[in-house]
Amino acid sequence: MPLQETVTVQVVRGLADDGASVRLRAAMAAGTTPDPGFVGALVERCAVEPDFQVREMLTWALTRHPASLTVPVLVEEVRSERAQARSQALHTLSKIGDRLAWPAITPRVLADADDEVARSAWRAAVALAPEDEWPELAVALAAQLGRGGREVQLSLSRALVALGEVIEPALRAAAADHDPRVRTHAAATELLLRDPDAGFEFAIEEAKRAVALGVE
Repeated sequence: MPLQETVTVQVVRGLADDGASVRLRAAMAAGTTPDPGFVGALVERCAVEPDFQVREMLTWALTRHPASLTVPVLVEEVRSERAQARSQALHTLSKIGDRLAWPAITPRVLADADDEVARSAWRAAVALAPEDEWPELAVALAAQLGRGGREVQLSLSRALVALGEVIEPALRAAAADHDPRVRTHAAATELLLRDPDAGFEFAIEEAKRAVALGVE
Protein backbone atom coordinates (compact mmCIF):
# COMPACT_ATOMS: atom_id res chain seq x y z
CA MET A 1 0.00 0.00 0.00
CA PRO A 2 1.51 3.40 -1.01
CA LEU A 3 2.54 5.69 1.84
CA GLN A 4 -0.08 8.38 1.11
CA GLU A 5 -2.82 5.76 0.95
CA THR A 6 -1.67 4.42 4.31
CA VAL A 7 -1.83 7.91 5.83
CA THR A 8 -5.31 8.46 4.40
CA VAL A 9 -6.57 5.21 5.90
CA GLN A 10 -5.05 6.09 9.28
CA VAL A 11 -6.68 9.52 9.31
CA VAL A 12 -10.08 8.15 8.30
CA ARG A 13 -9.86 5.51 11.02
CA GLY A 14 -8.80 8.17 13.52
CA LEU A 15 -11.89 10.23 12.75
CA ALA A 16 -14.04 7.32 13.93
CA ASP A 17 -12.01 6.56 17.07
CA ASP A 18 -13.75 6.44 20.46
CA GLY A 19 -11.33 8.99 21.91
CA ALA A 20 -12.04 12.69 21.31
CA SER A 21 -8.32 13.52 21.43
CA VAL A 22 -7.61 10.95 18.71
CA ARG A 23 -10.41 12.35 16.55
CA LEU A 24 -9.07 15.86 17.11
CA ARG A 25 -5.59 14.87 15.95
CA ALA A 26 -7.03 13.07 12.93
CA ALA A 27 -9.04 16.12 11.91
CA MET A 28 -5.96 18.31 12.35
CA ALA A 29 -3.94 15.93 10.17
CA ALA A 30 -6.67 16.00 7.50
CA GLY A 31 -6.46 19.79 7.38
CA THR A 32 -2.68 19.95 7.54
CA THR A 33 -2.21 17.61 4.60
CA PRO A 34 -5.45 17.87 2.57
CA ASP A 35 -6.44 14.89 0.45
CA PRO A 36 -9.63 14.29 -1.56
CA GLY A 37 -9.98 10.99 0.28
CA PHE A 38 -10.65 12.86 3.53
CA VAL A 39 -13.66 14.91 2.41
CA GLY A 40 -16.34 12.26 2.71
CA ALA A 41 -15.12 11.07 6.10
CA LEU A 42 -14.87 14.63 7.44
CA VAL A 43 -18.40 15.50 6.37
CA GLU A 44 -19.79 12.24 7.74
CA ARG A 45 -18.08 12.84 11.08
CA CYS A 46 -19.52 16.37 11.29
CA ALA A 47 -23.00 14.89 11.39
CA VAL A 48 -22.38 12.83 14.54
CA GLU A 49 -19.40 14.37 16.36
CA PRO A 50 -20.39 15.20 19.97
CA ASP A 51 -17.30 17.25 20.91
CA PHE A 52 -17.38 20.95 20.04
CA GLN A 53 -13.60 21.28 19.65
CA VAL A 54 -13.49 18.34 17.29
CA ARG A 55 -16.39 19.75 15.25
CA GLU A 56 -14.54 23.03 14.87
CA MET A 57 -11.42 21.18 13.75
CA LEU A 58 -13.48 19.17 11.25
CA THR A 59 -14.80 22.43 9.80
CA TRP A 60 -11.28 23.86 9.63
CA ALA A 61 -10.05 20.73 7.86
CA LEU A 62 -12.82 21.02 5.27
CA THR A 63 -11.95 24.67 4.61
CA ARG A 64 -8.45 23.50 3.73
CA HIS A 65 -9.75 21.39 0.84
CA PRO A 66 -10.81 22.77 -2.56
CA ALA A 67 -14.32 24.22 -2.52
CA SER A 68 -15.05 22.30 -5.70
CA LEU A 69 -14.80 19.11 -3.64
CA THR A 70 -16.41 20.21 -0.39
CA VAL A 71 -19.26 22.54 -1.36
CA PRO A 72 -21.37 20.00 -3.35
CA VAL A 73 -21.16 17.47 -0.51
CA LEU A 74 -22.00 20.06 2.13
CA VAL A 75 -24.93 21.40 0.11
CA GLU A 76 -26.30 17.86 0.03
CA GLU A 77 -25.91 17.67 3.82
CA VAL A 78 -28.07 20.77 4.22
CA ARG A 79 -30.97 18.53 3.16
CA SER A 80 -30.09 15.81 5.70
CA GLU A 81 -32.72 14.48 8.11
CA ARG A 82 -30.20 14.87 10.95
CA ALA A 83 -30.23 18.32 12.55
CA GLN A 84 -26.53 18.27 13.45
CA ALA A 85 -25.61 17.36 9.88
CA ARG A 86 -27.59 20.35 8.59
CA SER A 87 -26.23 22.74 11.21
CA GLN A 88 -22.60 21.75 10.78
CA ALA A 89 -22.84 21.80 6.98
CA LEU A 90 -24.26 25.33 7.06
CA HIS A 91 -21.60 26.43 9.55
CA THR A 92 -18.86 25.03 7.33
CA LEU A 93 -20.31 26.60 4.19
CA SER A 94 -20.27 29.98 5.93
CA LYS A 95 -16.58 29.49 6.71
CA ILE A 96 -15.72 28.42 3.16
CA GLY A 97 -17.57 31.46 1.80
CA ASP A 98 -18.18 30.11 -1.70
CA ARG A 99 -21.28 31.88 -3.02
CA LEU A 100 -22.08 28.96 -5.29
CA ALA A 101 -23.63 27.51 -2.12
CA TRP A 102 -26.07 30.41 -1.78
CA PRO A 103 -29.00 28.68 -3.57
CA ALA A 104 -28.99 26.03 -0.83
CA ILE A 105 -30.02 28.67 1.73
CA THR A 106 -33.73 28.53 0.98
CA PRO A 107 -36.56 30.13 3.01
CA ARG A 108 -37.27 26.65 4.37
CA VAL A 109 -33.69 26.34 5.61
CA LEU A 110 -33.82 29.80 7.21
CA ALA A 111 -36.98 28.73 9.07
CA ASP A 112 -35.69 25.29 10.14
CA ALA A 113 -37.56 24.04 13.22
CA ASP A 114 -34.28 23.27 14.99
CA ASP A 115 -32.88 26.43 16.57
CA GLU A 116 -29.22 25.49 16.06
CA VAL A 117 -29.81 24.74 12.39
CA ALA A 118 -31.66 28.02 11.95
CA ARG A 119 -28.87 29.98 13.68
CA SER A 120 -26.28 28.38 11.41
CA ALA A 121 -28.47 29.14 8.40
CA TRP A 122 -28.79 32.81 9.36
CA ARG A 123 -25.02 33.17 9.66
CA ALA A 124 -24.44 31.31 6.41
CA ALA A 125 -27.02 33.44 4.58
CA VAL A 126 -25.31 36.68 5.59
CA ALA A 127 -21.93 35.28 4.54
CA LEU A 128 -23.09 33.92 1.18
CA ALA A 129 -25.91 36.12 -0.11
CA PRO A 130 -25.09 38.41 -3.06
CA GLU A 131 -25.81 42.04 -2.21
CA ASP A 132 -28.76 42.26 -4.58
CA GLU A 133 -30.42 39.46 -2.59
CA TRP A 134 -30.15 41.31 0.74
CA PRO A 135 -33.62 42.96 0.70
CA GLU A 136 -35.34 39.61 0.13
CA LEU A 137 -33.09 37.97 2.72
CA ALA A 138 -33.99 40.69 5.22
CA VAL A 139 -37.69 39.87 4.78
CA ALA A 140 -37.04 36.14 5.26
CA LEU A 141 -34.96 36.76 8.38
CA ALA A 142 -37.46 39.24 9.81
CA ALA A 143 -40.14 36.56 9.55
CA GLN A 144 -38.27 34.79 12.38
CA LEU A 145 -38.36 37.76 14.78
CA GLY A 146 -39.65 36.83 18.22
CA ARG A 147 -38.45 33.26 17.92
CA GLY A 148 -36.71 31.41 20.74
CA GLY A 149 -34.76 32.58 23.78
CA ARG A 150 -32.09 35.22 24.19
CA GLU A 151 -29.31 33.37 22.35
CA VAL A 152 -31.50 32.60 19.35
CA GLN A 153 -32.82 36.15 19.21
CA LEU A 154 -29.33 37.59 19.52
CA SER A 155 -28.15 35.44 16.60
CA LEU A 156 -31.02 36.65 14.45
CA SER A 157 -30.47 40.29 15.38
CA ARG A 158 -26.78 40.03 14.56
CA ALA A 159 -27.58 38.50 11.19
CA LEU A 160 -30.07 41.24 10.39
CA VAL A 161 -27.79 44.06 11.56
CA ALA A 162 -24.98 42.66 9.40
CA LEU A 163 -27.13 43.45 6.34
CA GLY A 164 -27.28 47.13 7.28
CA GLU A 165 -29.97 49.67 6.47
CA VAL A 166 -31.63 47.39 3.94
CA ILE A 167 -33.41 45.72 6.90
CA GLU A 168 -35.33 48.87 7.91
CA PRO A 169 -38.52 48.19 5.86
CA ALA A 170 -38.73 44.65 7.26
CA LEU A 171 -38.28 45.96 10.80
CA ARG A 172 -41.00 48.57 10.29
CA ALA A 173 -43.37 45.84 9.14
CA ALA A 174 -42.49 43.68 12.14
CA ALA A 175 -43.08 46.64 14.47
CA ALA A 176 -46.77 46.45 13.55
CA ASP A 177 -47.09 42.72 14.26
CA HIS A 178 -49.83 41.59 16.64
CA ASP A 179 -47.31 39.58 18.71
CA PRO A 180 -45.52 41.72 21.32
CA ARG A 181 -42.51 39.36 21.20
CA VAL A 182 -42.08 40.14 17.52
CA ARG A 183 -42.49 43.87 18.09
CA THR A 184 -40.00 43.83 20.97
CA HIS A 185 -37.42 41.86 19.01
CA ALA A 186 -37.83 44.15 16.00
CA ALA A 187 -37.39 47.24 18.17
CA ALA A 188 -34.30 45.77 19.85
CA THR A 189 -32.80 44.95 16.47
CA GLU A 190 -33.44 48.50 15.28
CA LEU A 191 -31.66 49.84 18.36
CA LEU A 192 -28.68 47.62 17.59
CA LEU A 193 -28.68 48.79 14.00
CA ARG A 194 -28.45 52.39 15.18
CA ASP A 195 -25.97 51.65 17.97
CA PRO A 196 -24.09 48.33 17.55
CA ASP A 197 -22.28 48.94 20.85
CA ALA A 198 -25.50 49.17 22.87
CA GLY A 199 -25.57 45.47 23.80
CA PHE A 200 -28.45 43.09 23.21
CA GLU A 201 -29.70 42.95 26.81
CA PHE A 202 -29.92 46.74 26.95
CA ALA A 203 -31.62 46.83 23.55
CA ILE A 204 -34.20 44.24 24.60
CA GLU A 205 -35.03 46.04 27.85
CA GLU A 206 -35.35 49.38 26.06
CA ALA A 207 -37.51 47.74 23.40
CA LYS A 208 -39.76 46.17 26.03
CA ARG A 209 -40.35 49.55 27.62
CA ALA A 210 -41.08 51.15 24.25
CA VAL A 211 -43.53 48.42 23.24
CA ALA A 212 -45.26 48.56 26.63
CA LEU A 213 -45.68 52.32 26.26
CA GLY A 214 -46.81 51.98 22.67
CA VAL A 215 -44.08 54.23 21.33
CA GLU A 216 -42.24 51.76 19.11
